[in-house]
Amino acid sequence: MRPRSLALLAGVLLTGALAAAPASAADGAGAGTGDKGFTIKDPRIAESSGLAASHLHPGIYWTHNDSGDGPYIYAVDSATGRTVARITLSGVGTPRDVEAISIGPDNQIYVGDIGDNLDGSWPYVWIYRLPEPKKLVDQTVRATQYVVKYANGARNAESLVVHPKTGRVYIIDKKEDGGHLYEGPATLSPSGTNIFRPVAAVDLWATDAAFSPDGTQLAVRGYFGGIYYDWNGGKIKREGRLDVPLQKQGESITYSADGTRLMYGSEGADSPVQAEDVPGGSGKASPSGGGGSAAGSDGGSSPSAGAKVGAVAVGVAVLALLGLRRLRRPSARRH
Repeated sequence: MRPRSLALLAGVLLTGALAAAPASAADGAGAGTGDKGFTIKDPRIAESSGLAASHLHPGIYWTHNDSGDGPYIYAVDSATGRTVARITLSGVGTPRDVEAISIGPDNQIYVGDIGDNLDGSWPYVWIYRLPEPKKLVDQTVRATQYVVKYANGARNAESLVVHPKTGRVYIIDKKEDGGHLYEGPATLSPSGTNIFRPVAAVDLWATDAAFSPDGTQLAVRGYFGGIYYDWNGGKIKREGRLDVPLQKQGESITYSADGTRLMYGSEGADSPVQAEDVPGGSGKASPSGGGGSAAGSDGGSSPSAGAKVGAVAVGVAVLALLGLRRLRRPSARRH
């Protein structure tokens, strides 16, 4: 979550860069065909802030709005971009700042009400868990609510991931100069407080993250770049950069159900979900390739039209970061 004025600023700054960028495979003839990308067409979804590929329904992606919507998640058909079901969560309080969604073992959906735009104002945050519905119709599903605290004090976060093999829940906090991966208890308690502890540094101003379906890779994205890590049993090892597309406000990432594509989402009305190949294969991101402004350097590239677009993106990023600093200072004093 960020000040609403940041969304307007980023949108204005990125308009020129997007217009100059060449169309990707996700933007052309492949649009609306599942793993090749689609556009969210539901006018109720104006602040899509998380994304997760369905385990039960091929071609369906779960998403949700940022703050101010209610206890809802939406099933979007990637073939059409249209919502096929809105699920109302019961058994939970009023969501405050929902920022992430992930699906773990046994088709359990986890929703992260973990945002804190004032960066440490809330002494606790929440996670909601519910079974993925077997039928895609508007319905109410009872969820379990978990109270979460961090071992080293309150913080803002937008990334929640559930390991697909162990079911353990992790959160990455959102820090401009890089955050940390926080590990939750082996089993979440619905009655007590769940303490999340930092276990590894993450070299990114993270807005979302996702596990590969086999649990061996962790992808983390920010507004202007991304990094992928070898999971390595939780002792994450940085492998390279992700080919993160230029988006007005990049807030979400998920692997496709078959693990071959990374799907990137953005906030805004009629927001696009763009697809890129996963790292490690033909036409995929590699340690020497670039697609983002992650901390550190993984190599260079030859001068090209893509490089020119990259230069535009970097300039946009710098302007947005400067604007954010100005925006965040006064907001931190509001209550």
